[in-house]
Amino acid sequence: MKLIAWTAVALLVAGTAAGLLSYAPAGVALRWLAVALFMWIAVRRPSLMGWTFLAMLAGVEVGLDAPKLALEVRFAGDLFLRLIRMIVAPLIFATITTGIAGHGQLRSVGRVAVKALIYFEVVTTLGLIIGLVAMNLSGAGNGVVVPPAAEAAPAAQPMQTWQQVVLNLFPENIAQAVAQNQILQVAIFSVLFGCALALLKEPRKAPLVAVLQSLADVMFQITKFIMYLAPVAAGAAIAYTVGRTGLSTLLPLGKLVVTYYIALAVFFLLAQLPILWLYRVPVRAFLAAVGEPAAIGFATTTSEAALPLAMERMEEFGVPRWIVSFVIPTGYSFNMTGGSVYLSMAAIFVAQAAGIHLSFGRQLAIVAILAVASKGIAGVPRAALVVLMATASAIQLPVAPVLLILGVDTLMDMGRTMMNVVGNCMASAVIAKTEGELRIPN
Repeated sequence: MKLIAWTAVALLVAGTAAGLLSYAPAGVALRWLAVALFMWIAVRRPSLMGWTFLAMLAGVEVGLDAPKLALEVRFAGDLFLRLIRMIVAPLIFATITTGIAGHGQLRSVGRVAVKALIYFEVVTTLGLIIGLVAMNLSGAGNGVVVPPAAEAAPAAQPMQTWQQVVLNLFPENIAQAVAQNQILQVAIFSVLFGCALALLKEPRKAPLVAVLQSLADVMFQITKFIMYLAPVAAGAAIAYTVGRTGLSTLLPLGKLVVTYYIALAVFFLLAQLPILWLYRVPVRAFLAAVGEPAAIGFATTTSEAALPLAMERMEEFGVPRWIVSFVIPTGYSFNMTGGSVYLSMAAIFVAQAAGIHLSFGRQLAIVAILAVASKGIAGVPRAALVVLMATASAIQLPVAPVLLILGVDTLMDMGRTMMNVVGNCMASAVIAKTEGELRIPN
């Protein structure tokens, strides 16, 4: 099996090289042969991770060889996201309320909330620093020509004050929060509802807890149904991206993209792995648990698509439901680990492209501003780019170089989303470990 896998990899590399050397027909044949071998492996050892990876390879091929068809298959990804959004709010509400009401110890809920916020702030700050160092070492923005006009960027939004950030945590109308898919607002309402339910006497709360428990079980069952569509959605999303933009978009800003993925690898090796070791969370078991949600996040470029599966996998990993259902949704606003690496890198890239020299003190000030501005942006399309646009004036950087990043933003968003998913899952495991609640199955 390993020999076949390495043969498929060799064919894939050879096919890519043939395509770059203008041997297009031979390159297409070799790459599709590689996909066929990977498909044979996936059939022999079926898993959601394997089929998702295979679908992503096939999506790249469809995007390269049939870009018009690739643009038409986008609906599969859109359908998958719509189905996921359909179940997110009831899933979060049911799991948080039953977890808190069943756990009963409200003091521990408050303790977990404080630990989560501290953990999120420390880890995202580490991400900002690593992104800062990576871009200073790379210098990817030096010498980049800023065009006089560029593709339209997301509308810049004014920076929120801390009062607005806190106010936006709480829903004005829970139905509106559900309709607008405000995950954190739904989670806050669920926490309050769960705490109130926990304070009721057992005879009065037991019937409602039973109903909500059944609701949670049903939502997880629906999640399993929807996940059958995940590989198709992943392939469609990749095909659409490649067919719409083409791999040629990598060339002008290839150094920026490569630097970003190297920075993500460094962040994982120097920040996340040591945290797992420090809290004695089994690394191999954790990576196995988080692999499928991370792959779905990478392919679809939305953490929301991976949310139900991430919660299910972390619960199977041994994290109690009440911790999973609180920490992971909260991390969508406060623990954008991949986004933090991206933000500091993008800010320094803009300065380098504009020919602006930033002193050490000014770079630290940029990190501090981005650490605050990045909070509370869950649900905003291209959220990290929107934050950068909003903070450009505050950190005295021109907006024009930001538009350059649009060409490769989707390619970087894949890694950004994947790291966000991994970071939120890791936060739930670490916090459960500090509470003595992590029960890893044998």
